[in-house]
Amino acid sequence: MRPQDPFIGREILEGQFQIVQKIGTGGMGSVYKASQPGMNRMVAIKILHPKLVNRRDLTSRFRREARAMSQLTHPNTVKVFTYGELEDGSLYIVMELLEGRNLNQAVRREGPIPPERAIPILIQVCAALHEAHTMGIVHRDLKPENIFLCNQGGLQDYAKVLDFGLAKVTERQMRPGSLILTQEGMVFGTPEFMSPEQAQGRELDARSDIYSLAVILYEAITSKLPFNAQTPMEYIQKHVLERPIPLSERAPEIPIPSGLETVIAKALAKKPDDRWQSAAEFAAALHSVLVGTSAEAASAGALSLLPPTPVPPKVMPAVAAPEPSPVRTRFGLGQVLAVALGFLAVGAIIALLALRWFPR
Repeated sequence: MRPQDPFIGREILEGQFQIVQKIGTGGMGSVYKASQPGMNRMVAIKILHPKLVNRRDLTSRFRREARAMSQLTHPNTVKVFTYGELEDGSLYIVMELLEGRNLNQAVRREGPIPPERAIPILIQVCAALHEAHTMGIVHRDLKPENIFLCNQGGLQDYAKVLDFGLAKVTERQMRPGSLILTQEGMVFGTPEFMSPEQAQGRELDARSDIYSLAVILYEAITSKLPFNAQTPMEYIQKHVLERPIPLSERAPEIPIPSGLETVIAKALAKKPDDRWQSAAEFAAALHSVLVGTSAEAASAGALSLLPPTPVPPKVMPAVAAPEPSPVRTRFGLGQVLAVALGFLAVGAIIALLALRWFPR
């Protein structure tokens, strides 16, 4: 018989919260549903695995996620109420409890999402990331599992961006003495959605997130990725070396709105300088597809104001409980370690080919 989770039924923060049940678990921690009687609401509490509290690198990463998310106030970013450390040393983050499903679940259960529904979802995500990027925070692990679709205030497909555990926070936002884990040369994230510069372990900025968003939108519309690959290493190589399969070729049976293929192709450019230069620009370009205007004309004024988010009429089926996504990859941990070792082995070859095919 499996032992009872020690956190179930536990009251924390002097009785402010009482943990009711576990709703998800991952490599770094577990997520629990908890009641907050004083506010008459339910919340989600993410707790770092107690066995990891002595790992300075992981505790620093956990604290960094809490700090990054607590600074973000955009309605399309999951809201953090508080964070800190329990009496036994366990680290926690108290967040809003979401009801619905993530984008990966939606695509797997419903099949390809029509562009007129997928585009408004991605525009909302762009709006959330625009705030983060403006504050010097780059997500670096964007994937469908980290985009949660819920019903909020009667609005369907209301997007919430989750899991800033790999976020890059600029030094001006780090507390003195904080451990910076994001050194240049490290490869991290989810191979299927990595930008070319991320796959090469280069310094990242907001344009890396834009590339990942384009891959997410591509998969949402077609239920397929822009490359044919079987392993993490293959995805890394193809992000760096191969041009993505055109959207119309990948899913010829799906009606693609005029201009969408061009907008996505630009976001998937190998060189960051050739992409949309901000989340606001990308959002404006996507908005132009919906309203039938020029992407370039729409993006010209993108920095001053993001376009309003259209709400699609389709109602998404509700799910009883959310599935949190602390997982960093669709592959197992052993495969991810193999990716890192394999990348080191072929890194020099990729770098030489990249310099030849895509010179700076």
